[in-house]
Amino acid sequence: MDVKKTFLNGNLEEEVYMKQPEGFFSSDGEHLVCNLNKSIYGLKQASHQWYLKFHEVIFSFGFEENIMDQCVYQKVSGSKIFFLVLYVDDILLATNDKGMLYEVKQFLSKNFDMKDMGEESYVIGIKIHRERSRGILDLSQVTCINKVVESFKISLALIVKGDKLESS
Repeated sequence: MDVKKTFLNGNLEEEVYMKQPEGFFSSDGEHLVCNLNKSIYGLKQASHQWYLKFHEVIFSFGFEENIMDQCVYQKVSGSKIFFLVLYVDDILLATNDKGMLYEVKQFLSKNFDMKDMGEESYVIGIKIHRERSRGILDLSQVTCINKVVESFKISLALIVKGDKLESS
């Protein structure tokens, strides 16, 4: 899922003023300033304020922050398991329960302007391949690896197959 206008969601914790854009003047021609109530694009604290807002909202729905990564959240309810990964304005959802997936998508859409991107095949450079009938989820960074190999002009690349390194 993609959050639209991401950085406009954050609340400011301090007073921030900005010059008004060209064309905004007082009746006497003086340049005016604005006292911002919310984050806007270009503020150095905008991404942090967005994260704090998202964190507050997702906690209110029963998610817990992963102890190893602050942008990974999980929710467990009996045998239902849900993982949510936040990467700036992109949200990756993974669960073993379709009903729970629907609930989380509805919750996110009620709190933020969202676009459902459907089933992901790539996320942050990682290719996702699924074969649900066989219970297979394969994650690959072959595109990234090929770019690195090409950029360093490596002619002999090592390929990992199982637990062995083999030259190609």
